[in-house]
Amino acid sequence: MQQPPAPHAGLLTHRRRRSWRGRALIAGALCSTVAAAGLHVFDGTSAAAVARQAEKLDRGLVSVHNDSGNLVSWRWLGTDPDTVSFNVYRAGTKLNTSPITGSTNYLHAGAPSSADYTVRAVVDGQEQADSPHAIQFRTGYKDVPLTPPAGGTAPDGVAYTYEANDASVGDLDGDGTLEFVLKWQPTNAKDNSQSGYTGNTYVDALKLDGTRLWRIDLGRNIRSGAHYTQFQVYDYDGDGRAEVAMKTADGTVDGRGTTIGDASADHRNSSGYILTGPEFLTMFNGQSGAAMGTVDYVPARGSVSSWGDSYGNRVDRFLAGTAYLDGSRPSLIMARGYYTRTVLAAWDWRDGRFTRRWTFDSSSSTNAGKGYDGQGSHSLSVGDVDGDGKDEIVYGAMAVDDNGAGLWTTKTGHGDAQHLGDLDPATPGLEYFKVSESSSRPAELYIDPATGSVRWSLAACCDNGRGVAADIYSGNDGAEVWSSADSSIRDEGGATKGREPSSTNFVSWWDGDTTRELLDGTRIDKYGPTADTRLLTGSGVSSNNSTKATPSLSGDILGDWREEVVWRTSDNRALRIYSTPVETGTRITTLLHDTMYRTAPAWQNTAYNQPPHPSFHIGAGMRTAPRPLLVTP
Repeated sequence: MQQPPAPHAGLLTHRRRRSWRGRALIAGALCSTVAAAGLHVFDGTSAAAVARQAEKLDRGLVSVHNDSGNLVSWRWLGTDPDTVSFNVYRAGTKLNTSPITGSTNYLHAGAPSSADYTVRAVVDGQEQADSPHAIQFRTGYKDVPLTPPAGGTAPDGVAYTYEANDASVGDLDGDGTLEFVLKWQPTNAKDNSQSGYTGNTYVDALKLDGTRLWRIDLGRNIRSGAHYTQFQVYDYDGDGRAEVAMKTADGTVDGRGTTIGDASADHRNSSGYILTGPEFLTMFNGQSGAAMGTVDYVPARGSVSSWGDSYGNRVDRFLAGTAYLDGSRPSLIMARGYYTRTVLAAWDWRDGRFTRRWTFDSSSSTNAGKGYDGQGSHSLSVGDVDGDGKDEIVYGAMAVDDNGAGLWTTKTGHGDAQHLGDLDPATPGLEYFKVSESSSRPAELYIDPATGSVRWSLAACCDNGRGVAADIYSGNDGAEVWSSADSSIRDEGGATKGREPSSTNFVSWWDGDTTRELLDGTRIDKYGPTADTRLLTGSGVSSNNSTKATPSLSGDILGDWREEVVWRTSDNRALRIYSTPVETGTRITTLLHDTMYRTAPAWQNTAYNQPPHPSFHIGAGMRTAPRPLLVTP
């Protein structure tokens, strides 16, 4: 394997960088605006930065039973003061002798799994009200009961049942507690390259006790598979309740039983592809599942062959995301194509209707010939890469600016995996790591996402299907990167730092330190210089998405800043949530209140799932984690 060159010294001098809070702006007008809207502003530092809209969350209190007792953990909210401390109560009796300041967890030694806990914040010496009662993980995990849709038989005679597939989270009813939105995928789901009929895709909304709020049937005119059915869960209009956005078609039935379009239409051809008929984008009410607004999907299908083939493989490659394009409020990103033509449409959902903010088209007169065609990945990333306080969309080997203009392209082609984050804490701002599918392109690329400049790359070799960036090794500052085509982990300069890990898939903050762990299939492992150590093997669960072996969801959704992993049980009768039972002495604001991290569980279900990354570095020797600047309903 060719050793990568050292990064060019000139690259670092031209970066447009900033802290994660955004560029300083006049705050007086903002405060007046959000006050008029009935929103609460919390400024953790300076009043000169722009606050971003975020969820008003409860403490997310959990009690995870282990051999030592119960680990009780909770959220340090972005709306809490820096100096907040906490008291832990069991059935009304305080357990700690002095307020807890250095972490947001407490090990109650020897306690039974049934023990009932609350936590109370202490602000300026005054104890606040009780939190909601802890969610109990009595056997180390918590099950959310499921009821699978009924199976069926496709027109080609193939019988199918249903598996719980990708999930997302959002506060659908405004009570501060997150709910799940779950995609049900039929067992005859197809990759776009495969012909054949599929069963319908269903989407459920579920409370943590298993109560189903609604079920949406996307209908026979939405083909089932990883590349067809992206969905976004986010509070787009700032009313304190998350909406759910999806591509829909004739025959989609919303959560109230109302059909969108023509209920009798069947646009499937004899190969099972859907290459004719209208395509829609619908915003659903998160609490009821009712369709609140439907518009034509952008871009339209047009000529199938214009997307790279005539039989329907490339025309129906969809990606989706959520981004703070104006720096303060979230917008919906819906996209089509990445092998040849690439189109992204940005939408605002305000006052009960869609407004299209912009459309980026690699084939438009503005972009044609500039190298944006064929640069997309099987996923996307969102973050402020250029330091202007607004989010950009990193779409593989190219990026689109917050205003819809092309920002850069490396012209290195399509890839399967990518990671955007503060990978190099010694350099301000974000870094970007991706792998390439083409045997004629660099196998790995480490990129400055502000400019698209390549710091270093590995020589072309093959279809490099998986790659990861995360700080898994305490013997190196910053994140390590590795891939299926490499035999080692490398640092931010491309230098070899250690042996290849046992997996090249997801990662998770699981144990008590700040380095991240390896998440693959149904297990979590700790990387070591000579061997990996098993920390968790999921019980009675299965991973999703074939060889990608991904969980239904992974991220900081409960408890302290560390991450939960959600797998489906093998019988598809529950989502099984695992939360760490390990104490930590590190205190970090809930990652859900870092908006770059928060948008990641929204786009995680897109095509080839990737793990979330915050806008700041978490790892060995890290600085004190920053506090966010938020607007909450």
